[in-house]
Formats: sequence, structure tokens, C-alpha cells
Amino acid sequence: MTVTTGRVVAGRYELATLIGQGGMGQVWTAYDQRLDRRVAVKLLRPDKVAGQEADELRRRFERECRVTAQVDHPGLVTVHDAGSEGEELFLVMQYVDGADLSDHLAEHDPYPWQWAVAVAAQLCAVLSAVHAVPIVHRDLKPRNVMVKQDGTVTVLDLGVASVMDTDTTRLTHTGSPIGSPAYMAPEQAMGGAVGPYTDLYALGVLLHELLSGEVPFAGSTALGVLHRHLYEPPLPVRRIRPEVPEALEALVLRLLAKDPQHRPGSAQEVYEDLALLLPERGTPSGAPLNPTRPFLRPHAPWPDRARTPAPQPAPVAPVVGKPDVASAVDEVKRLLREGRITQAVDILGAILPTAAEQHGEHSPVVRTLRKQYAATLMDDGQYRRALPELRRLADERAAEAGQADPQALRFRYEAAQCLEQLGEPASALAAYRALLPYYENLYVSGDPELAHDVRRRMGHLLLALGDRSAAHDTLVRLLHDVERLNGPGHPLAVEVRRTLQWLGQVRG
Repeated sequence: MTVTTGRVVAGRYELATLIGQGGMGQVWTAYDQRLDRRVAVKLLRPDKVAGQEADELRRRFERECRVTAQVDHPGLVTVHDAGSEGEELFLVMQYVDGADLSDHLAEHDPYPWQWAVAVAAQLCAVLSAVHAVPIVHRDLKPRNVMVKQDGTVTVLDLGVASVMDTDTTRLTHTGSPIGSPAYMAPEQAMGGAVGPYTDLYALGVLLHELLSGEVPFAGSTALGVLHRHLYEPPLPVRRIRPEVPEALEALVLRLLAKDPQHRPGSAQEVYEDLALLLPERGTPSGAPLNPTRPFLRPHAPWPDRARTPAPQPAPVAPVVGKPDVASAVDEVKRLLREGRITQAVDILGAILPTAAEQHGEHSPVVRTLRKQYAATLMDDGQYRRALPELRRLADERAAEAGQADPQALRFRYEAAQCLEQLGEPASALAAYRALLPYYENLYVSGDPELAHDVRRRMGHLLLALGDRSAAHDTLVRLLHDVERLNGPGHPLAVEVRRTLQWLGQVRG
């Protein structure tokens, strides 16, 4: 489908100027005809969403947009709208007036190290909010960071890399990994499980580039770049710029550790280290696009004139009385049919105490509601809240029907998925290992596909933990069993074979 100036997307957004283009699609400035405002519209390429995986991709796209829209942080671009039109997916975002960090770096050579610290500190604040959801950006790089006129930093494309990653090995149909090789963590390059630690590595690459003018690992091919990420130590930045503080150099090297467990524990921890290097409060230079300005004059208006405060909405009267459980359940069903999952979660959470009071904590009604609540939390990406609910359900079911009960195992499996999504690979791996004997006993589980999925996840977690030899052995055995049971053309066999091929290339 040809995209041209003047085209109206979704009957509302009139495309104006093409401002970016890449492997995933195009970004346009556009005008919202309904609200008469400038917006940015990202169109994901038709060939990425056509074919057999189109429906799954659309479902993932809608879910990612819904989850990312819940992250409330001033350093994250606001999502206004999302949907599909024909074979295309579109995402409508706040238009950010500024320069992307790549252009900002090119215009200021060498980049002041104080500016680099200020940019990284702002990014840590964003990542801390994002990782708390939890979401992993997966593609943090200068082109996905905007420096606004007032010096504040805005992160773009949250969740888009995850959407375009249509298979669980995080490899495209060409065998290349999703993401940008120059900023890709070793575990991501190997097709392992990603987590907050993956974004911290990308932050280290970005900081190294701001301080030295170059990414730490470059090459003529993607494979060559990824091989260097895996096996070569980065050049300490003080060898290029001696004026960089030793503490900052040490932090960059920690962020670029090959093993995720050797990196800082969180974006919050990185921020605390950076805060010691931020400039003291004072008067900024007055020049726009200065990323230290938010720290020099926190919350000060820019330009130096106050704006009229927006009118505050009238307070909403609280709901009086207890909700009717039956009516609430009907409302939840309707909301789930319409895809309004966040609202359904809120209603389920609100009616559970009333249901327990009316029917008893351990009644079938409450148990069913709690199952629905846990499942809906997972659908909404709220893994941190879903985890204790699933563990409680698993323990109660196991106490009633035994540890090998299929429903108890299913709750434990979903709890392990939560740990994986929360960026706790060691805990997730331990949980899957504890489950595997039950699922491998077909007389107990009755589902060899689940056993295969657990082993696949274990292989990816081993990659994330840097144990490539164990990951290789796990995936080789899995491939043999899948081919024996389902034939070499089975989708899982194709996926695992592709991962092993890529693993062999980067290992070689």
C-alpha cells in the first residue's frame, strides 16, 4: 500500500510530512482533524502484518498499546490512539518538538559529559517507571530518544519492538534478531529471555556513544557486531576523553557487563549513581535543547513565563454501598468481550471482598472470580499483581488435589511466566525446572506440548543467564523430541532450529 501526503488514516489523521523510516515502518507528522492538533503517526509496514500471523500480530499490537498507554511518566511519549486499517497497523502519538538524540549528538561534538549524565539520568527515571509495569523497551537507542526544547528527554517506540517480535526466539524470518545490533545486549542477541537488565545494557551503549562519539562495538555486518557484544570488552571511555569522571567510566563498564547479573540491579540504582554527577542547581545558559536544564531549575517553566493553569475537573462523587456481585460479573463479561481489560480488572478487584463476605472466602463463586482476576491481570500485563494471586491459587489447589493436579500445575506455570516477564530469569528458571518432571510425565499432564513449551522457555532463560552450553543442550534435545513427535516442519521445530542456527553462528 502506497503512503502519500494528504492521506487520512482512520478517518481522522491527515498525513503531512514523512519524518522517519525504518525496518518496522514509517513515522509521519499529521493533523488530528477532530481536535485540530499536530500529532505523530507511526505506520507499521504492511508486509510485516500480512499473512498467517496477521491476526496474532494485531492482537499483540492492541495489547502492547493498551499496556504501554498505562505508563504515566512525563518522559514517555503519550499514546493518543491505535488500531488497524486494511493490512496496516497505526499508532498515533504526541508530536514532540525537538531533536532526536542522534542528531543532538552530531550537532554537539564532543558532547559535554554533564549533558550525557543528564540524559542518562532522565532515561533512568523513564525506565524505572516502565520496568515497574513491567515492560522492557527492547530497542533503546538515540533515534528513539527525543530532546525537547526545554531540555527534557522523551522516549519513543515503547512496546513496538515487542509487537514486531512475532516469534518467541526474537528472530525475524531471515534469522536476524529483532532490535538494533549496535545497542543489543548479549542475551537479546542470542535469542534469550529479555528483562530490565537488557534495557540497562542498551543504556550503557548509549552513554558510551554520548561520551566517546562512537558505539562500543561496530562492524560491517550485524553478525560481526553481535559477536563483539558477546566476546569483546568495551574500550574504557577515559582513554578517549580523560576529562570524564572515573565514577562515570566505571558505571558505563558495569552497564556493559556481558552477564546480566553483573550489571546494576535496576534503573533506580543507576540513577542514584548518576545523581552524584549531576550539576548543582543554578541558572541555565538559556539555550534550548540543554538536557541539564531540568536539573538546574527543576519544574521551572520554559520559556521563562508561567502558563495559565488548566482548569481542574470537578471531583467525582464516591460510590455508596457495596457492588452487586452478579451484575458486576455480567459487566466484566461484557467488558472482556469488548477488549476493555483494564476496566474489567478494576471491577473484579473491587467485587472480590464483597463476594468473599457474601459467599465465603473458599466458596466456588469466589474461587472462580479469583481465577478470572488472575487471568485478567495477566492479559492486562499486570504480572506483579498476578503473581501472588496465582501462587495462592496453586497452593490451595495442590492442598486439595495434590501437587500433580493439572490445574495446580497450570497456576504454577503461569506464575513462572510472571517471574519471566518481571525480569527474574533465575527464579523463573527454577520454577520451570520444578514443573518439568510433572509435564514430562504424560500420564499426569496429558499434554506434551506444554512440556515442550517449558523446555523452550528454559532454553531462552539459560541464554539470558549466560549459560550458552546448557541452553544449546536443552534446545538440541527439545528439537529432537519435537521432530520425533510432530515432524521437522512443526512451527516449534522450525523456531528451535533457527535459534540453534543463530546460536551456532554467534558462538563460532
